[in-house]
Amino acid sequence: MSSPIDPAVLDRVQALWDELADFDAAAVDAARDHLLAGLCRLVDGCNAAWVGAVRMGDPQPGDPVSGWRPRSIRFLRPTRPLDSAALEQARQLEAGTVDLTTVRQVEQAGRYRTNRLADLVPAAWFEGAYYRVYYAGAGHHDAIWAGVPINEDAEVYFGVFRGAEQPRYTESERDLVALVLRGLRWFHRQQMLGHGLHISASPLTPVERAVLQGLLRGLPEKQIAAQQGQSPHTTHEYVTRIFRKYNVNQRAALMALWLGRQAPPD
Repeated sequence: MSSPIDPAVLDRVQALWDELADFDAAAVDAARDHLLAGLCRLVDGCNAAWVGAVRMGDPQPGDPVSGWRPRSIRFLRPTRPLDSAALEQARQLEAGTVDLTTVRQVEQAGRYRTNRLADLVPAAWFEGAYYRVYYAGAGHHDAIWAGVPINEDAEVYFGVFRGAEQPRYTESERDLVALVLRGLRWFHRQQMLGHGLHISASPLTPVERAVLQGLLRGLPEKQIAAQQGQSPHTTHEYVTRIFRKYNVNQRAALMALWLGRQAPPD
């Protein structure tokens, strides 16, 4: 840490941790947004992003990000331009066009890291096209980016942004974001599970996620089917797909996986 943290701020951090622990296991989206909003409040951010990324096998020659790919991107305050820009950046990545900020972040894969933009790139980068289009164009003046390893093939990235009229982030603010996220390993794992990204490289579809949330709430399949407007047979097929993605064969094993416990014997 660059400087001691004010005890009052530390109390706010610990309160945020407690609030996240109180969320139901099925409330993945609400818990994620609560964390993103909490980060914004702590460091005066105007918006925030959550990115679930996986490493897609052995990297191909010339791949600047060593096989890592974003598979789920969520914004605290989504807008159509933000969503479109995220899709365009993903397309550019697949085509081999990767910004220096992304390359620098991926170079540190496998360990917790938190960086301001100024920690990742030289001053000249802020005059370039990428910053102009994807930061200034979205009304963002600066960002703190954090990388959280889940395992050797899965990571979570957090971005916390500041608006055009705000000052750039300080080292102390960067370190505060690092403190918050470093104490939430259980939470990051649960979020990746909720997006089907901890075990499977393919994220859950929206319908699969809705069925999963019903399973985690302990609802019988017939009730999940009624809520989703499906036949019980269709819902059972979705349940089977979910079990297959998480490499389990019963609901108890799915819950054990979610809670980080040993699965019960078959």
